[in-house]
Amino acid sequence: MVHNAAFEVSTQGFNDVVDITVRVAASVTESKIMNGIVCIANPGSTAGITTVEFEPGAVADLKAALEKFAPEKARYQHNDTWGDGNGFAHLRSALVGSSQAFPVRDGAIALGPWQQIVLLDFDNRPRRRKLVVTVVGE
Repeated sequence: MVHNAAFEVSTQGFNDVVDITVRVAASVTESKIMNGIVCIANPGSTAGITTVEFEPGAVADLKAALEKFAPEKARYQHNDTWGDGNGFAHLRSALVGSSQAFPVRDGAIALGPWQQIVLLDFDNRPRRRKLVVTVVGE
């Protein structure tokens, strides 16, 4: 069985980190699938999806690491080509990835006790992100 869902999230850009665990879990519950896989995807090239312990220290550490790997103020050929100033956002998205998949067991996402699913919006402006959820299983 396959269940498709979607939801929207408003973000502030510039490394905004939003906990979407509850929204993804609601899609799994809605699906009535007991065992399988859930995939959450951002159909865009300036945001990412990953997991983190969603607490201020871990979130700050994640943001600091991303700034080191793809600094906002660095020179990017993307910016030279398009003039939109978000080359760093595209690179961060490519490094983090725009989707994640998780096991579904007994009708729930199999996450660790301190693990949350987060959307990271790297763009250089606020956005309204439409996320796509697909649950596959039985």
